[in-house]
Amino acid sequence: MKKTPLNQIHRDMNARMVPFGDWDMPLHYGSQLDEHQKVRSDAGMFDVSHMLAVDIRGEGARNFLLNLVANNVTKLVQPGKALYTCMLNEQGGIIDDLIIYFLTESWFRMVVNAGTADKDVAWIRTKRDELMPGLEIIPQFNLAMIAVQGPNARAKLWQVIIGSQAATENLKLFQSTVFDKYFIARTGYTGEDGFEIILPADNAEDFWNKLHAVGVTPAGLGARDTLRLEAGMNLYGQDMDETTNPFESGLTWTIDLKDPRDFIGKKALLEMPIRQQLFGLLLEDRGMLRNHQEVFTRYNENGDKNQITSGGFSPTLNRSIALARLPSKITIGDEVQVLVRDKKLRASVSKYPFVRNGKSLI
Repeated sequence: MKKTPLNQIHRDMNARMVPFGDWDMPLHYGSQLDEHQKVRSDAGMFDVSHMLAVDIRGEGARNFLLNLVANNVTKLVQPGKALYTCMLNEQGGIIDDLIIYFLTESWFRMVVNAGTADKDVAWIRTKRDELMPGLEIIPQFNLAMIAVQGPNARAKLWQVIIGSQAATENLKLFQSTVFDKYFIARTGYTGEDGFEIILPADNAEDFWNKLHAVGVTPAGLGARDTLRLEAGMNLYGQDMDETTNPFESGLTWTIDLKDPRDFIGKKALLEMPIRQQLFGLLLEDRGMLRNHQEVFTRYNENGDKNQITSGGFSPTLNRSIALARLPSKITIGDEVQVLVRDKKLRASVSKYPFVRNGKSLI
Protein backbone atom coordinates (compact mmCIF):
# COMPACT_ATOMS: atom_id res chain seq x y z
CA MET A 1 0.00 0.00 0.00
CA LYS A 2 1.12 3.54 -0.72
CA LYS A 3 1.59 5.77 2.31
CA THR A 4 1.29 9.53 2.67
CA PRO A 5 3.97 11.47 4.59
CA LEU A 6 1.54 11.55 7.54
CA ASN A 7 0.97 7.80 7.78
CA GLN A 8 2.87 7.33 11.04
CA ILE A 9 1.11 10.28 12.67
CA HIS A 10 -2.27 8.76 11.83
CA ARG A 11 -1.19 5.54 13.49
CA ASP A 12 0.18 7.40 16.52
CA MET A 13 -3.25 9.05 16.85
CA ASN A 14 -4.87 5.58 16.85
CA ALA A 15 -6.63 6.13 13.56
CA ARG A 16 -8.47 3.19 12.07
CA MET A 17 -6.51 2.64 8.86
CA VAL A 18 -8.18 1.20 5.75
CA PRO A 19 -7.24 0.58 2.12
CA PHE A 20 -8.44 3.40 -0.14
CA GLY A 21 -7.52 2.48 -3.68
CA ASP A 22 -3.79 1.79 -3.44
CA TRP A 23 -3.40 3.95 -0.32
CA ASP A 24 -3.31 3.26 3.41
CA MET A 25 -5.61 5.97 4.78
CA PRO A 26 -7.35 6.91 8.06
CA LEU A 27 -11.08 6.14 8.16
CA HIS A 28 -11.57 7.89 11.49
CA TYR A 29 -9.73 8.64 14.73
CA GLY A 30 -12.39 7.25 17.06
CA SER A 31 -15.68 8.87 16.07
CA GLN A 32 -16.63 9.64 12.48
CA LEU A 33 -19.73 11.49 13.73
CA ASP A 34 -17.69 13.74 16.04
CA GLU A 35 -15.25 14.53 13.24
CA HIS A 36 -18.13 15.45 10.93
CA GLN A 37 -19.69 17.75 13.52
CA LYS A 38 -16.37 19.41 14.36
CA VAL A 39 -15.92 20.38 10.71
CA ARG A 40 -19.46 21.77 10.57
CA SER A 41 -19.12 23.72 13.85
CA ASP A 42 -15.41 24.50 14.30
CA ALA A 43 -12.47 23.20 12.26
CA GLY A 44 -11.17 19.86 11.04
CA MET A 45 -8.19 18.75 8.98
CA PHE A 46 -7.84 16.01 6.40
CA ASP A 47 -4.75 14.37 4.97
CA VAL A 48 -5.34 14.53 1.22
CA SER A 49 -1.73 13.94 0.26
CA HIS A 50 -2.83 10.90 -1.77
CA MET A 51 -4.12 13.37 -4.36
CA LEU A 52 -1.51 14.45 -6.89
CA ALA A 53 -0.41 17.91 -7.99
CA VAL A 54 0.70 17.89 -11.63
CA ASP A 55 2.42 20.96 -13.07
CA ILE A 56 2.03 21.86 -16.75
CA ARG A 57 4.98 24.06 -17.70
CA GLY A 58 6.15 25.68 -20.89
CA GLU A 59 5.11 28.01 -23.66
CA GLY A 60 1.62 27.21 -24.90
CA ALA A 61 0.40 25.63 -21.65
CA ARG A 62 -2.91 27.50 -21.80
CA ASN A 63 -3.60 26.47 -25.39
CA PHE A 64 -2.91 22.86 -24.46
CA LEU A 65 -5.40 23.00 -21.58
CA LEU A 66 -8.01 24.64 -23.79
CA ASN A 67 -8.05 21.40 -25.76
CA LEU A 68 -7.49 18.99 -22.87
CA VAL A 69 -10.36 19.89 -20.51
CA ALA A 70 -14.06 20.67 -20.89
CA ASN A 71 -14.22 23.92 -18.92
CA ASN A 72 -12.69 27.03 -20.44
CA VAL A 73 -9.31 28.05 -19.01
CA THR A 74 -9.70 31.40 -20.74
CA LYS A 75 -11.55 32.27 -17.52
CA LEU A 76 -8.25 32.04 -15.65
CA VAL A 77 -6.92 35.58 -15.86
CA GLN A 78 -5.79 36.47 -12.35
CA PRO A 79 -2.73 34.55 -11.07
CA GLY A 80 -3.83 32.07 -8.42
CA LYS A 81 -7.33 31.70 -9.85
CA ALA A 82 -8.68 28.12 -9.86
CA LEU A 83 -11.12 26.32 -12.14
CA TYR A 84 -13.02 23.08 -11.53
CA THR A 85 -13.39 20.97 -14.66
CA CYS A 86 -13.71 17.51 -16.16
CA MET A 87 -11.14 15.85 -18.39
CA LEU A 88 -13.01 13.76 -20.96
CA ASN A 89 -12.25 10.97 -23.40
CA GLU A 90 -13.31 11.15 -27.03
CA GLN A 91 -16.70 9.60 -26.18
CA GLY A 92 -17.46 12.30 -23.60
CA GLY A 93 -16.80 9.97 -20.66
CA ILE A 94 -15.20 11.45 -17.55
CA ILE A 95 -11.55 10.46 -17.17
CA ASP A 96 -11.33 12.59 -14.03
CA ASP A 97 -12.65 15.70 -12.33
CA LEU A 98 -9.93 18.07 -11.22
CA ILE A 99 -8.93 21.60 -10.29
CA ILE A 100 -6.61 23.72 -12.42
CA TYR A 101 -4.70 26.67 -10.91
CA PHE A 102 -3.30 29.46 -13.07
CA LEU A 103 0.10 30.60 -11.84
CA THR A 104 1.74 32.12 -14.94
CA GLU A 105 1.21 31.79 -18.68
CA SER A 106 3.85 29.09 -18.68
CA TRP A 107 2.83 27.38 -15.44
CA PHE A 108 -0.51 25.79 -14.55
CA ARG A 109 -1.04 23.34 -11.71
CA MET A 110 -3.63 20.54 -11.76
CA VAL A 111 -4.73 18.55 -8.71
CA VAL A 112 -6.06 15.15 -9.73
CA ASN A 113 -7.72 12.31 -7.84
CA ALA A 114 -5.62 9.63 -6.18
CA GLY A 115 -7.31 6.68 -7.84
CA THR A 116 -6.92 8.12 -11.32
CA ALA A 117 -3.51 9.81 -10.94
CA ASP A 118 -1.44 7.32 -12.94
CA LYS A 119 -4.07 7.10 -15.67
CA ASP A 120 -4.40 10.90 -15.77
CA VAL A 121 -0.68 11.53 -16.13
CA ALA A 122 -0.39 8.92 -18.91
CA TRP A 123 -3.36 10.48 -20.76
CA ILE A 124 -2.01 14.02 -20.39
CA ARG A 125 1.42 13.00 -21.63
CA THR A 126 -0.07 11.18 -24.61
CA LYS A 127 -2.08 14.25 -25.59
CA ARG A 128 0.97 16.46 -24.96
CA ASP A 129 2.99 14.33 -27.38
CA GLU A 130 0.24 14.69 -30.01
CA LEU A 131 -0.45 18.40 -29.60
CA MET A 132 2.45 20.21 -27.92
CA PRO A 133 5.58 18.07 -27.46
CA GLY A 134 7.59 20.88 -25.87
CA LEU A 135 5.50 21.07 -22.69
CA GLU A 136 6.70 19.61 -19.42
CA ILE A 137 4.26 17.42 -17.46
CA ILE A 138 5.63 17.24 -13.91
CA PRO A 139 3.93 15.12 -11.20
CA GLN A 140 4.90 16.61 -7.82
CA PHE A 141 5.46 13.49 -5.74
CA ASN A 142 7.47 15.43 -3.15
CA LEU A 143 4.49 17.48 -1.97
CA ALA A 144 1.88 16.85 0.72
CA MET A 145 -1.64 18.27 0.87
CA ILE A 146 -3.72 19.04 3.96
CA ALA A 147 -7.27 20.43 3.92
CA VAL A 148 -8.35 22.63 6.84
CA GLN A 149 -12.13 23.07 6.77
CA GLY A 150 -14.84 24.60 8.93
CA PRO A 151 -16.14 27.99 10.10
CA ASN A 152 -13.03 28.56 12.26
CA ALA A 153 -10.56 26.98 9.83
CA ARG A 154 -9.10 30.19 8.48
CA ALA A 155 -8.56 31.78 11.92
CA LYS A 156 -6.81 28.66 13.20
CA LEU A 157 -4.64 28.39 10.11
CA TRP A 158 -3.48 31.97 10.67
CA GLN A 159 -2.35 30.96 14.16
CA VAL A 160 -0.10 28.31 12.62
CA ILE A 161 1.26 30.03 9.51
CA ILE A 162 2.37 33.25 11.15
CA GLY A 163 1.94 36.28 8.89
CA SER A 164 -0.31 34.52 6.39
CA GLN A 165 -3.51 36.36 7.30
CA ALA A 166 -2.70 39.44 5.24
CA ALA A 167 -1.90 37.27 2.22
CA THR A 168 -4.97 35.05 2.44
CA GLU A 169 -7.88 36.75 4.21
CA ASN A 170 -9.09 38.44 1.01
CA LEU A 171 -8.84 35.31 -1.12
CA LYS A 172 -12.18 34.55 -2.70
CA LEU A 173 -13.45 31.03 -3.28
CA PHE A 174 -11.37 29.25 -5.90
CA GLN A 175 -8.41 31.56 -5.51
CA SER A 176 -4.94 30.62 -4.29
CA THR A 177 -1.67 32.22 -3.30
CA VAL A 178 1.86 31.22 -2.36
CA PHE A 179 3.08 32.22 1.09
CA ASP A 180 6.54 31.11 2.17
CA LYS A 181 6.66 27.35 1.41
CA TYR A 182 2.86 26.99 1.37
CA PHE A 183 0.56 26.92 -1.66
CA ILE A 184 -2.76 27.95 -0.09
CA ALA A 185 -6.06 27.60 -1.97
CA ARG A 186 -9.51 28.60 -0.75
CA THR A 187 -11.08 25.38 -1.93
CA GLY A 188 -12.45 22.26 -0.25
CA TYR A 189 -14.65 19.18 -0.37
CA THR A 190 -16.91 19.68 2.65
CA GLY A 191 -19.35 22.52 1.94
CA GLU A 192 -17.55 24.62 4.56
CA ASP A 193 -15.10 27.47 4.25
CA GLY A 194 -11.40 26.81 4.61
CA PHE A 195 -8.20 26.11 2.73
CA GLU A 196 -6.37 23.31 1.01
CA ILE A 197 -2.63 23.67 1.60
CA ILE A 198 0.07 22.11 -0.54
CA LEU A 199 3.50 22.01 1.08
CA PRO A 200 6.78 20.08 0.96
CA ALA A 201 6.31 16.53 2.21
CA ASP A 202 9.14 16.96 4.71
CA ASN A 203 7.18 19.72 6.47
CA ALA A 204 3.85 17.90 6.64
CA GLU A 205 4.22 16.29 10.09
CA ASP A 206 5.24 19.55 11.77
CA PHE A 207 2.39 21.43 10.09
CA TRP A 208 -0.17 18.77 11.10
CA ASN A 209 1.02 18.80 14.72
CA LYS A 210 0.83 22.59 14.93
CA LEU A 211 -2.71 22.58 13.55
CA HIS A 212 -3.66 19.96 16.12
CA ALA A 213 -2.10 22.05 18.89
CA VAL A 214 -4.42 25.01 18.12
CA GLY A 215 -7.49 22.80 18.21
CA VAL A 216 -8.00 21.60 14.65
CA THR A 217 -9.61 18.14 14.80
CA PRO A 218 -8.11 15.32 12.67
CA ALA A 219 -10.79 13.86 10.39
CA GLY A 220 -10.72 10.76 8.21
CA LEU A 221 -12.27 9.40 5.06
CA GLY A 222 -15.57 8.63 6.78
CA ALA A 223 -16.32 12.22 7.76
CA ARG A 224 -14.98 13.45 4.45
CA ASP A 225 -17.56 11.29 2.67
CA THR A 226 -20.56 12.34 4.75
CA LEU A 227 -19.54 16.00 4.50
CA ARG A 228 -19.13 15.93 0.74
CA LEU A 229 -22.42 14.01 0.33
CA GLU A 230 -24.27 16.65 2.35
CA ALA A 231 -22.57 19.28 0.17
CA GLY A 232 -23.72 17.47 -3.00
CA MET A 233 -20.18 16.97 -4.29
CA ASN A 234 -19.38 14.10 -6.65
CA LEU A 235 -16.99 11.29 -5.83
CA TYR A 236 -15.07 9.87 -8.77
CA GLY A 237 -15.72 6.18 -9.24
CA GLN A 238 -19.18 6.40 -7.67
CA ASP A 239 -21.07 9.37 -9.10
CA MET A 240 -19.08 9.45 -12.33
CA ASP A 241 -16.44 7.59 -14.31
CA GLU A 242 -15.43 6.98 -17.91
CA THR A 243 -18.78 5.33 -18.66
CA THR A 244 -20.74 8.45 -17.68
CA ASN A 245 -20.79 11.97 -19.07
CA PRO A 246 -21.07 15.40 -17.39
CA PHE A 247 -24.76 15.81 -18.34
CA GLU A 248 -25.83 12.75 -16.35
CA SER A 249 -23.40 13.41 -13.51
CA GLY A 250 -24.59 16.85 -12.40
CA LEU A 251 -21.56 18.49 -14.02
CA THR A 252 -23.06 20.36 -16.97
CA TRP A 253 -21.87 23.59 -15.34
CA THR A 254 -18.25 22.43 -15.68
CA ILE A 255 -18.28 22.28 -19.49
CA ASP A 256 -18.28 25.17 -21.95
CA LEU A 257 -20.08 24.25 -25.17
CA LYS A 258 -20.80 27.85 -26.21
CA ASP A 259 -17.20 28.85 -26.86
CA PRO A 260 -16.10 27.99 -30.42
CA ARG A 261 -12.96 26.26 -29.20
CA ASP A 262 -12.73 22.51 -29.64
CA PHE A 263 -11.85 20.18 -26.79
CA ILE A 264 -11.56 16.43 -26.35
CA GLY A 265 -15.05 14.96 -26.09
CA LYS A 266 -16.93 18.05 -27.32
CA LYS A 267 -18.21 16.45 -30.52
CA ALA A 268 -19.61 13.51 -28.58
CA LEU A 269 -21.31 15.79 -26.05
CA LEU A 270 -22.99 17.85 -28.77
CA GLU A 271 -24.49 14.71 -30.29
CA MET A 272 -25.47 13.09 -26.99
CA PRO A 273 -29.10 12.64 -25.87
CA ILE A 274 -29.66 13.62 -22.23
CA ARG A 275 -31.85 10.87 -20.77
CA GLN A 276 -30.64 10.88 -17.17
CA GLN A 277 -29.41 13.42 -14.66
CA LEU A 278 -28.17 13.44 -11.07
CA PHE A 279 -30.77 14.31 -8.42
CA GLY A 280 -30.88 14.36 -4.65
CA LEU A 281 -32.99 11.92 -2.64
CA LEU A 282 -34.42 12.20 0.88
CA LEU A 283 -35.57 8.96 2.46
CA GLU A 284 -39.10 9.26 3.86
CA ASP A 285 -39.36 5.79 5.44
CA ARG A 286 -37.13 4.18 8.04
CA GLY A 287 -33.98 2.65 6.56
CA MET A 288 -30.72 3.67 4.90
CA LEU A 289 -29.92 4.71 1.35
CA ARG A 290 -26.75 3.12 -0.01
CA ASN A 291 -24.71 3.12 -3.21
CA HIS A 292 -26.08 1.01 -6.11
CA GLN A 293 -29.60 0.62 -4.73
CA GLU A 294 -32.20 0.58 -7.52
CA VAL A 295 -34.68 3.44 -7.78
CA PHE A 296 -38.16 3.02 -9.26
CA THR A 297 -39.82 6.03 -10.87
CA ARG A 298 -42.88 6.65 -13.03
CA TYR A 299 -40.52 6.84 -16.00
CA ASN A 300 -38.63 3.92 -17.47
CA GLU A 301 -37.29 4.94 -20.83
CA ASN A 302 -34.74 3.18 -23.00
CA GLY A 303 -33.99 0.57 -20.34
CA ASP A 304 -31.79 2.99 -18.36
CA LYS A 305 -30.98 1.75 -14.88
CA ASN A 306 -31.97 4.26 -12.23
CA GLN A 307 -29.82 3.88 -9.15
CA ILE A 308 -28.23 5.61 -6.20
CA THR A 309 -24.64 6.60 -6.88
CA SER A 310 -23.82 7.84 -3.35
CA GLY A 311 -25.98 7.32 -0.29
CA GLY A 312 -25.72 7.37 3.47
CA PHE A 313 -26.71 9.03 6.73
CA SER A 314 -26.58 12.82 7.06
CA PRO A 315 -25.52 13.77 10.60
CA THR A 316 -26.57 17.38 10.02
CA LEU A 317 -30.07 16.51 8.79
CA ASN A 318 -30.40 13.37 10.95
CA ARG A 319 -31.83 11.40 8.02
CA SER A 320 -30.67 9.33 5.07
CA ILE A 321 -29.83 11.15 1.84
CA ALA A 322 -28.42 10.21 -1.54
CA LEU A 323 -27.39 11.26 -5.00
CA ALA A 324 -29.10 9.21 -7.71
CA ARG A 325 -29.01 9.00 -11.49
CA LEU A 326 -32.65 9.28 -12.59
CA PRO A 327 -34.66 10.10 -15.74
CA SER A 328 -34.30 13.75 -16.78
CA LYS A 329 -38.10 14.12 -16.73
CA ILE A 330 -38.19 13.73 -12.96
CA THR A 331 -39.21 16.88 -11.11
CA ILE A 332 -38.20 18.08 -7.65
CA GLY A 333 -40.69 16.83 -5.08
CA ASP A 334 -41.60 13.66 -6.99
CA GLU A 335 -41.93 10.52 -4.91
CA VAL A 336 -39.88 7.50 -5.93
CA GLN A 337 -39.23 4.09 -4.41
CA VAL A 338 -35.82 2.68 -3.48
CA LEU A 339 -35.17 -1.04 -3.19
CA VAL A 340 -33.62 -1.54 0.25
CA ARG A 341 -33.08 -5.17 1.33
CA ASP A 342 -35.82 -6.43 -0.98
CA LYS A 343 -38.28 -3.82 0.29
CA LYS A 344 -39.37 -0.69 -1.58
CA LEU A 345 -39.05 2.43 0.58
CA ARG A 346 -40.43 5.89 -0.19
CA ALA A 347 -38.06 8.72 -1.03
CA SER A 348 -38.60 12.24 -2.36
CA VAL A 349 -36.59 13.88 -5.12
CA SER A 350 -34.68 16.90 -3.85
CA LYS A 351 -32.31 19.57 -5.02
CA TYR A 352 -28.76 19.35 -3.74
CA PRO A 353 -26.56 20.45 -2.00
CA PHE A 354 -28.42 19.40 1.13
CA VAL A 355 -26.18 21.36 3.53
CA ARG A 356 -23.94 24.38 3.08
CA ASN A 357 -21.95 26.24 5.75
CA GLY A 358 -23.46 24.11 8.48
CA LYS A 359 -27.06 24.89 7.57
CA SER A 360 -29.77 22.74 6.02
CA LEU A 361 -30.86 23.78 2.52
CA ILE A 362 -33.83 21.40 2.50
